Amino acid sequence: MHTDNLSDVKTLNTVVMVLLCDILKSMKNNNGNEEKYYTEQDKINILRMRDVLDTLPKFCRQFFRGIEPTTSARTRLGYAYDLRTFFEYLHTQNPALSKTDIKEFEIGLLDQIQREDIEEYLEYLSLYEKEDKEITNAEQGKKRKMSALRSMYNYFYKAELIQKNTPELVNMPKLHEHEIIRLEPNEVATLLDQVEAGEKLTKAQLRYHNKTKLRDVALLTLLLGTGIRVSECVGIDLDDIDFDTNGLRIHRKGGYNTIVYFPDEVRTALIDYIEQRKAVIPEEGSENALFLSLQNKRISVRAVEKLVKKYAQNVTTLKKITPHKLRSTFGTNLYQESGDIYLVADVLGHKDVNTTRKHYAAQDDANRRKAARMVHLREDN
Repeated sequence: MHTDNLSDVKTLNTVVMVLLCDILKSMKNNNGNEEKYYTEQDKINILRMRDVLDTLPKFCRQFFRGIEPTTSARTRLGYAYDLRTFFEYLHTQNPALSKTDIKEFEIGLLDQIQREDIEEYLEYLSLYEKEDKEITNAEQGKKRKMSALRSMYNYFYKAELIQKNTPELVNMPKLHEHEIIRLEPNEVATLLDQVEAGEKLTKAQLRYHNKTKLRDVALLTLLLGTGIRVSECVGIDLDDIDFDTNGLRIHRKGGYNTIVYFPDEVRTALIDYIEQRKAVIPEEGSENALFLSLQNKRISVRAVEKLVKKYAQNVTTLKKITPHKLRSTFGTNLYQESGDIYLVADVLGHKDVNTTRKHYAAQDDANRRKAARMVHLREDN
């Protein structure tokens, strides 16, 4: 091969490598923008968990390292808080442990705990005092704390570091079914009308209404029209929206991305808001965030909760409406229209259809009653 040809090949290879590097860099940057919000949230949760770990027995560190590959930072932080409550209970309620620093508890302590001890702990959780404050736990809170305890015991039991798996002998708190709190169709219409008109707002709220109206309409319409979680909503970036397909990329609770689709009413509200948003200069780090606060930063979960409460309290006083209740409203409406519990589970992002069935069982009962009225044993005379 001639020297000139070799030179051309080398030059071509260099160009190809540069192009590949640019493509990979671009892909990395795009993915980085998409995941930046959630990465930051994970960092915050990891740092908080480390602070809590400093108050737990030393052997707990092995447990949290062990479950790291299969759990989110948010889940591990919740476990850390719940296990701290358990060990603080042992420290304050068991005289034999009161003089031992919690951090010095040894793993052998887990084998010494009896079933009755855990049952007494669950009873204690119903009402106790901490730093002059009364703290209560309903069935859901107790169940969550038991899940953390079971997870820790299961890990050490499988690792053969303890001989007994005592929490498995204790019945999990039974969750009582509650009626689904949701907005009726006329209440949904009233809610959106009030957001647009600004009726019944205080003078202080009206000062900002013109500035936030399009944002608030878009946000509430999106929650009601897709059933996404509030945490998923605040994490949406501008480039997560595809108006060609009415598709929206969201980061699910389990840590994965998926596409949900929105109706034309949501599309219109989003387009109107985004047009207004173009005139806003976001704060650093929030350049790509869809929904911005008055401070031009990515809106927070707490801010959305307050926003929903502000408008909903003027629509109904008998129901405590939260962003999750807007999700319930969507789920109920979808089930009533489709009758397909698997479709509802898929759209809401429930991994287990039984979770969906449990929440929307009342709708099944209504359908069964309707079916009973359809059957006639004798012809009417």
